[in-house]
Amino acid sequence: MLDARFVRENLEVVETAMRNRNFAWDSARFSELDEARRAAIAEEEALQAQRNSLSKEVGALMAAGKTEEAESAKEQVAALKDALEAASAAHAEAEGALTELLMGVPNIPHESTPLGKDESENPELRRWGSPREFDFEAQAHWDLGPALGMLDFDRAVRLSGSRFVVLAGMGARLERALINFMADTHTANGFKEWWCPSLVNAQTMTGTGQLPKFEEDLFKTKDESLYLIPTAEVPLTNMHAGEVLEASDLPLRYTAFTNCFREEAGSAGRDTRGLIRLHQFDKVEMVKFATPEQAYDELESMTEEAELILQKLNLPYRVISLCTGDLGFSAAKTYDLEVWLPSYDGYKEISSCSCCSDFQARRANIKYRDPENFKGNRFVYTLNGSGLAVGRTMAAIMENYQNADGSITVPEVLVGYMGGVEVIKPE
Repeated sequence: MLDARFVRENLEVVETAMRNRNFAWDSARFSELDEARRAAIAEEEALQAQRNSLSKEVGALMAAGKTEEAESAKEQVAALKDALEAASAAHAEAEGALTELLMGVPNIPHESTPLGKDESENPELRRWGSPREFDFEAQAHWDLGPALGMLDFDRAVRLSGSRFVVLAGMGARLERALINFMADTHTANGFKEWWCPSLVNAQTMTGTGQLPKFEEDLFKTKDESLYLIPTAEVPLTNMHAGEVLEASDLPLRYTAFTNCFREEAGSAGRDTRGLIRLHQFDKVEMVKFATPEQAYDELESMTEEAELILQKLNLPYRVISLCTGDLGFSAAKTYDLEVWLPSYDGYKEISSCSCCSDFQARRANIKYRDPENFKGNRFVYTLNGSGLAVGRTMAAIMENYQNADGSITVPEVLVGYMGGVEVIKPE
C-alpha cells in the first residue's frame, strides 16, 4: 500500500506512475478523502484537548473547594463525550475510506523499470542455451505424458473438473524429484526452508496484496474466513507481519514448497491443454526481507538463483524485464524467466522475480530497526520469486528431453532424485 503522506506530497509523481501502469487513478478523490481524514483528526484532537483541559480544571476546582463550579465543569466534560464519540466515528470512517482507496492502488514502479504499455514492450535482457533442433516430429507434453502413463487428464476431469491433472508413476516421481532438487538447491545457497499452511486468513492475503483487489482469483472456504494460497509468497511474507526485525539480521532469505491454488478468472481459452495453467499446481518459492539499500541487489541475486535451477536442468530460457504496463500489482520491478517450450515454438513464463519495495511491508506492518543509522523503525523491502513453478518445469523437461521413440531422458542432475532412473519409458 502506498503511504498517504507520500501520495499527498507527490501527486504528480503518483499520477505519472499510475498513467504508466495503465491504472485509472482518481487524484481528486484521493485529495477529497485525505482532506476529510485530516479534518476529522483535527476535530477529534481539539475535542480531546478540550476534554482534558476541563478534566484538569475539575480537579483544581474541587481542591479549591469550589464545588458548584466543579460540577459545572463536569457537566461540560459529559457534554463533550457525545461530540468526541461523533468525531472519533467520523475519523474512523474517513480513515477507512482512504485506506480502502489506497488498498486498490498498485505500487509505484522503480525508476529502472522500463516504460511500456503492455507485454509486447517488455525488453529481453539475455538468453541462455539454444532451443533443440529435432530430427523427428516432436510431441507436446500433453501427448507425451498420457502415452508414458505420467499424466492423466481424463481422470482429473472426472475427479475435479477442467484445469486439473493427475500425476502417475514416473510423472509423480518426477514431480517429487523436482521439488526436492529445487528446495535442496535453495537451502544449500543460504535460504531457510519453511513448511507453511495452504489455508490462510483474509488479513494474511491482504498483507501481500491478493485482497481486496484479486478476490475473484482466489479459492475460499464457504464462510470466507480462510483462503487457499495462490503461492507460498503469501504465508512466507506474512511470517513477520506485525514484527520489527533487526537490521543486522537482514537480508532474510526464505524458501518453501507449497501447493498453489488459483481460480484463473479471466483466463478462459488460454493454455487450456497441459500443465501450463492449472487450478492446482506445485511451486517452490523464494522470499526475501531486505533494507532499501540491499533490496535491488537481492533482486538480481534472486533472479540468478532461479536461473541456476534452469541451467542445472540444461533448459534454454530467456530473461525479460517487465515494463510498467505489464507490472504486477505489488511489484516495483520484476524480471520474468521464460523457458523454451517446443509445443509453443516459443518461450513461456516459468518464474517471476519481483522487488515490492515497502508496498507489502506497509500492508503487513513489517519493520526493522537500525539504531546506529536512524531513529525509530522503517518498513522493510520484500522480494519474491518462483524457484520454480514445478509443473511448467516438468512440461519443459518432457518436451526438451523427449526421444524419437516417445521416451524421455531424465536430466542428469535429477537421476539421483529419481532413484537412478535415466530414461522414462512407457509403463
